Amino acid sequence: MRRFEPVTGVAALLDRDDIDTDQILPAANMRGAKIDYGAGLFANWRREPEFVLSQPRYARTRILVAGSNFGCGSTREHAAWALDGFGIRVILARGFGEVFRENCLRNALLPVTLAAEPHARLVAAVAAADGQQAFHVDLAAQRMTGPGDFSLDFDVAPVERVALLEGLDDIGLTLRFREAIAAHEAAQRQSRPWLQRMDPPGWNPRVAG
Repeated sequence: MRRFEPVTGVAALLDRDDIDTDQILPAANMRGAKIDYGAGLFANWRREPEFVLSQPRYARTRILVAGSNFGCGSTREHAAWALDGFGIRVILARGFGEVFRENCLRNALLPVTLAAEPHARLVAAVAAADGQQAFHVDLAAQRMTGPGDFSLDFDVAPVERVALLEGLDDIGLTLRFREAIAAHEAAQRQSRPWLQRMDPPGWNPRVAG
């Protein structure tokens, strides 16, 4: 998995609740041998010129601000791929669909859950910037900054923060403890040697000669 690097860019406001994965990436945009998932992001909504990501100043959006329960619905990982393919690396919302949030983390996207007050401040700041000024997200510092001295601290679980910053999947996270695992296995071999015996398939101690 690639490392999560600091993000600087346009923030787009999509302050709606319960946006599901089929709205993020419609099923019709998941078919074909060579799929441009970024082009399929919010494909039905982007047909409308007034939709935020249809507007030229938001063509290079890197940060998305949404409402509650973003990414609910089906478990398709393609929704995270669509955001990534468009160039969005950070999603800040009042809440996320559980599986969608995990899919974001596995694809080096940063999902940030905000309480009501900081979310309201962020919505106001993004609306005021109107795609004309950039925001900056620093995961190492757990801080987002923007125009007009805007600053917002956020929390990410330590294990998720490490995984994103170091580019580690679940196996990579486990291997950070390889020495402790090796020591535990060595102790088990010494204290419980009978657990190490590998019997052949179908072996039955009652009938074994």
